[in-house]
Amino acid sequence: MGTPWTRWSDRWRGLREALLAPRVDDETLDAALRDARARHPLPVVWLIGKTQSGKTSIIRALTGSGLAEIGNGFQPCTATTRLYDFPAEAPLIRFLDTRGLGEVAYDPSADIHYCESQAHLLLAVMKATDIRQDDVSGVLRQVRARHPEWPLVIAQTGLHDAYPPGGEHPVPYPFEEDGWQEAVPIDLARALLAQRDRFGALPGEIPPRWVPIDLTLPEDGFDPPNYGLDALWRAIDEVSSLRLHALLHTDAGVRDAYARSAHPHIVGYAIAAAGVGALPVVDLVGVPAIQAKMLQSLAALYGQDWDRRAILEFLGLLGTGIGLAYAARSAGRSVVKLIPVWGQTAGAIWGATASGATTYALGKAAGFHFNRRRRGLPADAEGLRRAFAEGFENGSALLKDLVKSDRP
Repeated sequence: MGTPWTRWSDRWRGLREALLAPRVDDETLDAALRDARARHPLPVVWLIGKTQSGKTSIIRALTGSGLAEIGNGFQPCTATTRLYDFPAEAPLIRFLDTRGLGEVAYDPSADIHYCESQAHLLLAVMKATDIRQDDVSGVLRQVRARHPEWPLVIAQTGLHDAYPPGGEHPVPYPFEEDGWQEAVPIDLARALLAQRDRFGALPGEIPPRWVPIDLTLPEDGFDPPNYGLDALWRAIDEVSSLRLHALLHTDAGVRDAYARSAHPHIVGYAIAAAGVGALPVVDLVGVPAIQAKMLQSLAALYGQDWDRRAILEFLGLLGTGIGLAYAARSAGRSVVKLIPVWGQTAGAIWGATASGATTYALGKAAGFHFNRRRRGLPADAEGLRRAFAEGFENGSALLKDLVKSDRP
């Protein structure tokens, strides 16, 4: 097996080789990602609603993806059910969309059975002005009767359809306060209450959370365009333990659109690396392959060249100090994992957290570097290393609870 020095030197060299001679679609990376996904199954949000109810707009708002990207990213999994993984290459979340509810000659039984075997959170979506929701109500009653513990959020969308001519969003958002009916247009209040009354009491241990939202495009003229999105996030976090907001939402240090887009990609790859990092020996190859793929993807996202010259520049700016720290953490977790009994648990947690946190740190450092290049600024080695150090600390905190929760 070699000495600890040899092992962590090999690991740093492995990352250099994976970057300088990337084979990102080879069997090694595919196997690593499969292993990671087995250890960290995707949280699955099941979208239940009629066509044109606003489900795709909700995915856009929650993920920050463009409508065209979502449209191209959906994949069919049954005749009328499709899935959307985000981000596509190293996903953090899966959305299941059952289409056709309310359509003539559509029996949703098979689709419901498939989605029911996958889901962790039910997110029902209905246009606020559409009172005919019996098909949606029927599905929710069936599923919650069989799974009373499942969380349920019901989003009432398209609020502006019930505004008077020239009407604007009620600001501040009033729907989380008692007496909200007095603060919104009367037609809207009647529509929202009529839908809720028609549903009546739904089965389940936890009452559903009703959240009125209005997700529009900037050119539609409503301000803000993602009206009620914060309330939707709060409802999801309050009824479930999936930690979706922590995974998908940006960290406190993000200040630009590129970094906001990059953040979920970095977290996705970090979780994949954490899954592989818990496996002795396998992570020697799998983790560098995942990290190399992440850095290639981030370069593309920032519109930066990622050739041999650019890679050597990035590694040189990181410096020997970070290279040694990267390798030392890797060596330590590998030695601990091989200690009988105790090492199999504590070492796996250590290995998973360190692998994931190092990947997260590399991603944040790369984002810092690519952003400066994009803006035509000179390289900043000190800032890059600081971004790596902060990223490792933040990544460790983000991944610690997740990794522990996966242990038997």
